[in-house]
Amino acid sequence: MRLLGLTGSIGMGKSATLAMFAELGAPVYDADAQVHRLYEKGGAAVAPIEAAFPGVVRDGEVDRQLLGERVLSNDAALKTLGGIVYPLMNAGREAFMAAARDSGAPFAVLDIPLLFESAGDRGFDAVVVVSAPAELQRERVLARPGMTVEKFESILAKQLPDAEKRARADFVIDTSQGFEAARARVAEIVAKVSDPQWRSARDVAGR
Repeated sequence: MRLLGLTGSIGMGKSATLAMFAELGAPVYDADAQVHRLYEKGGAAVAPIEAAFPGVVRDGEVDRQLLGERVLSNDAALKTLGGIVYPLMNAGREAFMAAARDSGAPFAVLDIPLLFESAGDRGFDAVVVVSAPAELQRERVLARPGMTVEKFESILAKQLPDAEKRARADFVIDTSQGFEAARARVAEIVAKVSDPQWRSARDVAGR
């Protein structure tokens, strides 16, 4: 089974693009959705996060805004949070890939927001980068509830520039052209990676 990593900077349209792959029958893994499950009432991350960051759990679930205020500009706090969340995320991802393989799917798509930043792209047969012009990205992100220019810029500072992600991608999906254009590009990618004869540049280069 081939593995496709789906990534892109904040506000580029990753979630909508992942849904397009799912509509075409691909098994898909949504990292952000898994974080939500870990943070919700009964989630495996709730107790250890409250122990590390007292006061960020409200009504039995992690308040992501409160947690973000505690860790966003604090490298030590981010490292602590990562030590809690990443092992749980890894276990969930491994379970997803095992189920996808058992299903006989020719490929699966994993949405990993910080794929390049974590050097995780080495484990994939191909990487799909979701992209859009900087002006549109800024407009989308600043329209989100609770988002500020300062938060946006802080998040961007922790992500590779979009141009670098595009340069390192096997496939690029530009979401600025509308949903139909994006769907057509997704369908093109699905057809290509479903072909048993297809080999990515990563295969050829031995990456």
